[in-house]
Amino acid sequence: MTTNTSPRISIIIPAYNTSQYIGEALDSVFAQSFTDYEVIVINDGSPDTPELERVLEPYQPRIRYLKKENGGLASARNAGLRVSRGEIIVMLDSDDYWLPDYLEKQVASLTSAPDVAVSYTNAMLFGDSPLAGKDFMTLFPSEGDVTFASMLEEKVHVMGTCMVKREVIFDMGLYDETLRASEDFDLWLRVAHKGWKIVYLREPLFMYRRRAGCLSEDQAFFWKNVGKVFDKIERTMELAPRERRVFEERRRFMRARLALYEGKQAFFAGDTKTAISSLTEANNYIKSPKLSVAVGVLRVAPRLALSLYEARDRFIYKKDTKA
Repeated sequence: MTTNTSPRISIIIPAYNTSQYIGEALDSVFAQSFTDYEVIVINDGSPDTPELERVLEPYQPRIRYLKKENGGLASARNAGLRVSRGEIIVMLDSDDYWLPDYLEKQVASLTSAPDVAVSYTNAMLFGDSPLAGKDFMTLFPSEGDVTFASMLEEKVHVMGTCMVKREVIFDMGLYDETLRASEDFDLWLRVAHKGWKIVYLREPLFMYRRRAGCLSEDQAFFWKNVGKVFDKIERTMELAPRERRVFEERRRFMRARLALYEGKQAFFAGDTKTAISSLTEANNYIKSPKLSVAVGVLRVAPRLALSLYEARDRFIYKKDTKA
């Protein structure tokens, strides 16, 4: 880690209920081949604060540690940004970790051209998920240039763990603290719409942990917050004709996905009326024969629909255990 008063890079690590993982994240930072950085850990009102501070104790000489009331990921990242000193900002979630050359290769990518504002990399997924062992860009592709439209169309998926120039992120007004999720999606859309360039490396340079029960696994919550980003675009951005066409189409898609997952949640909660309404709304866009049949069964025999679903799960379980 640098001893200069003005480090080149500021690494910001928000922490909330991840005391069992953050040591691995910090060890990966201090194993980097690029060493001109500062490390800022933000305790975002975490309920495991005593254990977190016990884990952080050996690292205290090498980190800056801030405590604040819980405000969510955007709020924690902004708190770190406001005390940061580096000309380059890097975000690291406290349950992920980097490979040793992450910073070195990212700095080279970010500084490859004057108009590059953001660089992100591929990642390997691990943890409690059926996706463990796969790389992020195989599941969520990045193909072609990163633009406002290509992000909306999901042709590219910009990772939250990014490297960004300080001047750009402050010019954008930092993260939007009114968003409890998709705050990075909102920020990168604003960056691209402003004309800055976002680039990526296909090499997996960090490990992206998936945890059962985390917010990113709640699809209804996810799509609801994506919807808030779309509402914000409608209020605050002037869109070119092609951007407007893409935006309207993707908003219809987003609303269908939200209705689908809200319908599923209502189904499992026993709220048949809401399930039928939401799934019908989703299918007006999706036009799935299977979903049409499911809604039909729900209308005439909701208990049968649940029994069929449970039977399907039992069949899949038996098949998996025999494999």
